[in-house]
Order: sequence, then C-alpha cells, then structure tokens
Amino acid sequence: MAGGNLSPRQKMINLMYLIFIAMLALNMSKEVLSAFGLMNERLVESNKSAKERNHSFVENLKLKAEEQPDKYEPLKAKGEALDKLATDFDTYLEDLKSKMIATVDDPSEYEIMDKGDYLDQNFFKGDKLKPAGEEFLTQINTFRDGVVELLKDEKGMEDIVKDVKDKFKTDPIPRGAGKQDWLDYHYKGFPLVASLTKMTQLQADIKTTESEVLSTMMQGTQAVQLSMTNYTTLLETSKSAYFNGEQFDGQIVLGRKDSSTKPNKVELTLDGRPLTEKQYTIEDGKVKLKISTGGVGEHRIKGDLIFLEDGVETKVPVDQSFATVSKPNAATISADKMNVVYRGVKNPMTISFAGIPDNKVSASAQGLSRAGGSRYIMDATRVKGREVTINVTGTLPGGQKVSDRASFRIKDLPKPTGTVRGEDGAVKMQRSALEISTIGAKFDDFDFELPLRVTGFKFKVPGQPTITVRGNKLDSRAKAALRKAKRGSAVQIFNVEAKAKGVSVILKKVSPVFVELTN
Repeated sequence: MAGGNLSPRQKMINLMYLIFIAMLALNMSKEVLSAFGLMNERLVESNKSAKERNHSFVENLKLKAEEQPDKYEPLKAKGEALDKLATDFDTYLEDLKSKMIATVDDPSEYEIMDKGDYLDQNFFKGDKLKPAGEEFLTQINTFRDGVVELLKDEKGMEDIVKDVKDKFKTDPIPRGAGKQDWLDYHYKGFPLVASLTKMTQLQADIKTTESEVLSTMMQGTQAVQLSMTNYTTLLETSKSAYFNGEQFDGQIVLGRKDSSTKPNKVELTLDGRPLTEKQYTIEDGKVKLKISTGGVGEHRIKGDLIFLEDGVETKVPVDQSFATVSKPNAATISADKMNVVYRGVKNPMTISFAGIPDNKVSASAQGLSRAGGSRYIMDATRVKGREVTINVTGTLPGGQKVSDRASFRIKDLPKPTGTVRGEDGAVKMQRSALEISTIGAKFDDFDFELPLRVTGFKFKVPGQPTITVRGNKLDSRAKAALRKAKRGSAVQIFNVEAKAKGVSVILKKVSPVFVELTN
C-alpha cells in the first residue's frame, strides 16, 4: 500500500491507515479483560475450598492409618506422596502468580492487565526458552510424570491416569503445516490477566486430580475389606417413633445385606433382659425383632451376633437403641427442595402431623395452596418481606386439636449463567462451530427444573462494533463480524436476555460467555 507509483502524500496516508488497523487489533476489549479477572476470582475461591477438602482428606487418612495401620498405611503413603506432588506444584504456581501481580499497581484493576511483558521477558528469548520458562515446563512435567508413576500399578486408575496425561500434556501444538511449542502457544503475547487465569485453572486441575485419586483409592481399599470383622449393624424401623403399647417392628441388619450371611448364634438383650428365640426371626441376613415397644422412653438392644469363620467364632457387637414416644403434639413441616422458598416459582412442600391422617391436617399461609394429601404448593411471589410463616392444625382421633408453626426464608432466583453449545465460562471453539451454535442460559446448581429460553444477546468481536442479536443464534451481521476476527481472538457474548416459562419475576442479569477462536 505504501509502494508503487503513488505520491509521497498518498504513501503517507496509506501508512497511517496500516498503523491505525494495527492499533485496533492490539486494543483488547476492557470488558474481556474484566471477565478474565472475574473468572480468575471464581477459580481462586473454588480452589480454596478444594484445598481445604483435600487437606482434610489427607489428615483423615493419617488418622485412619494410626487406628488401622495394616489396612490404611499403604494408602496413607501414596496419599502423602500425591499431596507433596500437588503442594509443590501449587506452591510454585502461586509464587509465580504473586510475581506477575506485583508488576501492576492495583491487582483488582483487570483492565490494566492487558500486557504480557512479564512472561514474555522471563520465559522467552526469541524462539528459545529462558531458565524460568524451562522451570515452568519442568514443574508441569514433574507433577504429571509423578502422578502417573504413583498410579501405574493401581487397578481402577486407568481413566484418571489418562486424564492427567491429557490435562498436563506439554507436547508441541499442531498449527498450520507445522507445530508450535506448548509454552509459546499458551503464554507468549497473552495479556497478564489471561495468563493468571490459565495458571489458576492449572491449580484447579491439580486439586481436582488429587481429590479424584484419593477418593478412588479409598473406595478401592474399602471394596476389598469384606471380612466379617469389618461389618457393622444397623437398626431399620418403619417409622422414627412409636406410641406406647405398639409392637416394635425394628430389624437389626448387617451393613452388607446378603441372604447367605446368617449368624450362627444370637445373644441379645433388651434393656438388660435376654431375648428368647420367640422374640426374633432371621430373614435375609436380618435379625427381625418381635417385641413390645414398652413404655415411653429410650430402649437399648445390646449383645453379639456370632459367626463361624474358618472354624473360629467371630463376634459382631450390637449396641442399638429406639425410642417410644407419646402421641404427637407437634407437626412435621419440611420443604421438599430445601429449607427456603423462592419467589417466582411454585415451591412444593410436604406438611403433615406424625400419626394423624392427611385429611385431618390443615395448613395456612399467604401464597400456600393444597395440591393433595400432604402435598402443598407455596407461591411466595406476592409475599412481602424475606420470611413466610406456615400455621398447621391437626385433629387427633378423639377430636383433640394440636397445632404448630414454622417459618421459611424467601430468596430470589439465582443468577443465570450464559452458555454456548451448552458450555459456559471461557470456551475454545472453531469459527464455523460458533456460527451455528445455540446461545443458551441455565441455572447452575439449582434444584428446580426451570429451562430458560434466550430471546437476544449482544455479540462483541475485538476491533468490531458490538452487535445486538435477536433470537438465540448468530445473525448475518454477527457472522460477518466473526469472519473478521483473528485466530485466538476472544469473542464475547453478553447481555443475554432469557425467560423462564411460568416464572413471574424478572430474572437477574445472565453472566457472559467468552469464546476463544481456534482457527
């Protein structure tokens, strides 16, 4: 554009035009930078919880090893080795992130973290890696290879080993006709906030790996421990409490129910009095009791179930109790979904009095209606304040009235999450796939089935004007803008408009989605 037979003035105009285009290409959207920062915050909070859970798991493993060394000492050794690998790698990443953050004046201002100078200067020297870059790769490889070596002979760990190899792979990335070094592909030239988020995601992968390995190892250890000395006893009852004078129908069963598992001898007492053979039967591995519930209060069943194992008697101790209570004078009120009710939806509830038929129980509260039997529906949309109280009345067989009440907190519907092709957060996708993908929204970790319908959204390609789209797919203008985006560009989908059928309140703002173009 600046050559040929053009006049000097025209050459200058063309050159300025090229500079202007370059400046637009380098102008990372502030909204995208902020989104990366917010995503990093969410990952950091999640990682804190995961770290605490894994620490508790390892400490519990140490305690079990002290109590039962033959069973848990090998598992403890592997657990501690895994925890050291995870801790060393996580500590290295945390230290590296601290150094990166120290290069900016205010770590909470994500819009100023648009440069990748720190990693570019410390990791790379032309096409070569500096010692810091080599150390980063070494840390990843050490963790990956250490976990694979630790699990190579463990049965049932094949899927986890494969997942670790995939998540922490550092092989060169195919690009065009050739390949690009893994570190160069993922971190060279990226904004500081994007690299921070990637490293926090690495920490999340470390903690997830540790959690999955420890959990699977524990399950495998417990699965092989089927000796009679590892059994416990459970007390099954048809209801939680009994009226005085009723026959108690409880059943003492082994933890593993098996018709072939029968005690050779039963030695039990009820409140210190030995039970006779007429007071129990053995069915499907259960010792089924046939005794009176006795007076009001707690009753204790103690003794042993005796099994012959290789000619030697093995005793499984029994120490259980049940309570006999007077006739009810308090209601049982519970929300079927949770201990709160939500505005804008029909909250199913179960309301009953123990021992009183449903047709003799009535409940009242603003927004409460009966659906049948003990089932009720609470619609708290028009209830003012943050709490609703339900009053319940029951009629005993003799005509006596009993009443109770309970209060429930009222909460608004949670914030929906935007999705592309069912995926949320930061998504990697080909340009052609994004063109035909459906933009959606969902409620994360919400107990109600409330499908959301997207009616519109805003679409932002770096260097292009923001486009308002109606419907749930890219229109022609959005596709045209998408075709102008460069490979690796972060496309933003935000201001998603969503509606839920049957919901009578305005939904909170849907969180955005970010798509990194892979071609």
